[in-house]
Amino acid sequence: MAAALAFVVVLLAASAGASTATTLTIHNLCPHRVWPLVTPNSGLPSISDNTAGLDPNALLSLSFPPTFWAGRVAARTGCDAAASGCWTGAAPPATVVQVTVHDGGNLDRAAYSVSLVDGFNVPAVVTPHAAAGGQCPALGCAADLNCDCPPAQRAAEGAACLGPPGFFKSRCPLTRTTPTDVEPTPQSCRGPGEIKVVFCQATIVTGAAADTEAMVIRSVVADS
Repeated sequence: MAAALAFVVVLLAASAGASTATTLTIHNLCPHRVWPLVTPNSGLPSISDNTAGLDPNALLSLSFPPTFWAGRVAARTGCDAAASGCWTGAAPPATVVQVTVHDGGNLDRAAYSVSLVDGFNVPAVVTPHAAAGGQCPALGCAADLNCDCPPAQRAAEGAACLGPPGFFKSRCPLTRTTPTDVEPTPQSCRGPGEIKVVFCQATIVTGAAADTEAMVIRSVVADS
C-alpha cells in the first residue's frame, strides 16, 4: 500500500510538472503588417525564427521553454518578403517589450515591461492572462507617439521617434523611459498561462481599486 501511495505521489508530481506550456501571444492590431522580432537574452534559447509577418488582426503564438526565459519583443515595419531590410524595429529607435518568465514545473512568476529607452516605433501593450494570482496589470503605451513627436526627434521619415524621455513619460506613464525608470503600477504576477503582446491596441483602461493607492489596469482586447 505504501509503495502504491508513493507511486501516486510521484505520478501527481510528474503531472504537475507537465502542465500546459505558457504561451507568448503576439496580436497585431495595427492597420499595416508587422514582423515580430523576438530576441532571447544572451545564452538563452530562441523561441521564434522571426520570419513571420502578421497582417492586421493576425496572431502569432509561441511557447516559452520549461525552465527560464528572458528576452525582448519588438515590431518591425516595412520589411521585405524575407523579413529583412525593415524600415523600423530591427534597431533603435524601437518600442521594446521586455519579458522574463521563471518556471518551477509550471510558470511560477513573470516580470514584464514596455521600454521606450531605445525610442518608439509602434504602440505596444503587454498583458498577462489566466494568472494564478498576484498583481498582473496591463503595461505599455497605446498612443501613437509618432504623430506629435518633436520634429528634431523624428526618425525613419516620421515612422519612429527618438524621444526625449520626458515626452514619452508624459504620454505613456506605464512605460520605462530611462535605464532606472519603473512604472507607477506594482506587479507581482504569478503563474500566467499566457502573456499577450498587442501592437496598436486602442487604449489601456484604468479604474480606481478598493485600495486607493493602487490602480487596476486591464486590457480592453478580449482573449483570443
